[in-house]
Amino acid sequence: MSRDYRDVALVTPTTFGYAKKSPFPVAWFIAGTLAEMLRKAGLDKDSIDGLVIASYRNAPDNAASSTQHLGISPRYLVDLPYGGASGVMALRRAARAVQAGDAEIVACIGADVPPPANETGANFSNASRDAVYPYGAGGPNAVFSLITQAYARENRVRREDFGAICTAQRKNAQHFSAALLRGPLSLADYLGARMVTDVLGLYDCVMRCCGAEGVLVMAVDRARSLGLPYAVIAGAVERHNSHPQDDVQQRIGLPGDREALFSAAGLAPQDMDFVQAYDDYPVIVMLQLESLGFCAQGEAARFVSAHDLTFAGDFPLNTCGGMLSMGQAGAAGGFVGVTEAVRQLTGSAMENPVERARAGVVSCYGMVNYDRGVCWSAAILQSG
Repeated sequence: MSRDYRDVALVTPTTFGYAKKSPFPVAWFIAGTLAEMLRKAGLDKDSIDGLVIASYRNAPDNAASSTQHLGISPRYLVDLPYGGASGVMALRRAARAVQAGDAEIVACIGADVPPPANETGANFSNASRDAVYPYGAGGPNAVFSLITQAYARENRVRREDFGAICTAQRKNAQHFSAALLRGPLSLADYLGARMVTDVLGLYDCVMRCCGAEGVLVMAVDRARSLGLPYAVIAGAVERHNSHPQDDVQQRIGLPGDREALFSAAGLAPQDMDFVQAYDDYPVIVMLQLESLGFCAQGEAARFVSAHDLTFAGDFPLNTCGGMLSMGQAGAAGGFVGVTEAVRQLTGSAMENPVERARAGVVSCYGMVNYDRGVCWSAAILQSG
């Protein structure tokens, strides 16, 4: 049995610089996020001896060259090229580095800007370059149309069911000032919006943007000495390329992963005070709710329609509005659930608090090829 993570603290959750467009490069967003986290912690940058970065558009820079931009000299570095799954993966790696003594304070940052308008994304992977784009099936809307169409057909899901997620998250976003899309969104607005594909409407599709997310990871004793409120990792799992036999992705992770996650925390799905699920498209939220055991496979549409998904409701979901209302800042999207969960558990969710929140689950999903996301990671976080 592996060592648990409970002696490691997550502090200073930070959302930085969200904008539809920006003249600044990724390095500016990384630096701004680090500066804000240091300000909250009352530390100087020389205290940072570990750096984990997730970004698509930071290239050709990486975590090593970023240390020059930041003026720091860490002894532990990680680059995470795993897109939306990177948030929890960053926490796990940083926590193990702290436990091993490889670093004392690790800055985990996801930051990105949108790609140029003329960039197709064909070089996202060899599969995209060689087996997708040459046949005219490129782009995320096409991929998630396949997944949405298959899921809706198999489980008799209506557009109104997907709309329940989008409209509830917009209500949450109206109480989170960093969200870029905060205007009211009724179910009629959702259903009446133009269709982007046969099965995806405008509000099913995430909006690209600029922005960054981050947390500092350190020992619990260090967080206490600094007087910082903190959250801990009660359990965490990863699974990559699960169910490759499925023609189109309809499941995420393996059943044993869910059991391991909740067993490590000594909790059950019904003990969660909130869920932060990766949400570039609403169908992916449904798959994660099923995979985490909140409902049976194929039953997520009925589940979301039966619950109040707002931060004040009976099943708080993506309490800052998620990417569907915040926007998707590339790989930083994989950190949105992490930073929001830590805010909720440390009393720093001032605009959208989940009352008496003590534990919540974060689920991250990414690296999407033609018909599936290859990476998944999830963590249960608790207040310290």
